[in-house]
Amino acid sequence: MCVGIPAKVLSINDSTALVSADGAQRTVSAALLDTLDPGDYVMVHAGLAIAKITSDDQKESQTILDGLK
Repeated sequence: MCVGIPAKVLSINDSTALVSADGAQRTVSAALLDTLDPGDYVMVHAGLAIAKITSDDQKESQTILDGLK
């Protein structure tokens, strides 16, 4: 099973983004997304930000993931 992780964008540098996901910060590729700003939420899979999501999407995804722990 492949799982995307919801993350909040902290900063952007060229085609990478520093994100915070489940309390950990990671640098991921943002090359697949046209526009991205600090404060946006993204779905991250395999080191790539694959889609922008809403804060409601992020909360729902986090609730589901917390239920799997």
